Amino acid sequence: MILLQGKIKKGTSILTTPYDVPASQFIEKLAKYLKENVDEVQPPAWASLAKTGAHVEKQPQNPNWWYIRSASILRKIYVHGPVGLEKLRSAYGGRKDFGVKPEHVVKAGGSNIRKILQQLEVAGLVQTTRPRGRILTPKGRKLLQEIAADLHKELAKTVPELRKYKGD
Repeated sequence: MILLQGKIKKGTSILTTPYDVPASQFIEKLAKYLKENVDEVQPPAWASLAKTGAHVEKQPQNPNWWYIRSASILRKIYVHGPVGLEKLRSAYGGRKDFGVKPEHVVKAGGSNIRKILQQLEVAGLVQTTRPRGRILTPKGRKLLQEIAADLHKELAKTVPELRKYKGD
């Protein structure tokens, strides 16, 4: 985007990114896409029985939680640059209830996050850069930007104020 004194120069294309759309709706749409179109991202057999960390009491009740977590991880990698497993464990962690003792923050379980990252690598959406962590591949970046653009067009139909942002 080329700005000239606060105005957008004509002839420049404005790219819609995951920053420009609401995160919850973006993750929902991306999860649906992953479930329907990416064969490499599949929940393993133990996913219906496993908890997501020591801070939760039960396993996730949503049957599509694997795809939602995968979409969320993809978005986090896009937004926060190269991220590693420990940073993602911290992001998905929470407060553990120790009964009468004070609560403390604990990290999420690493197995499901690690398996999702491995599946996204096999799908060609994420790649490892040592020692910094994982980043999106050009294919993954393009996918996220296309889904963000589709979501933005859908939102622009319902919310007229969004039309003036992207010059639609």
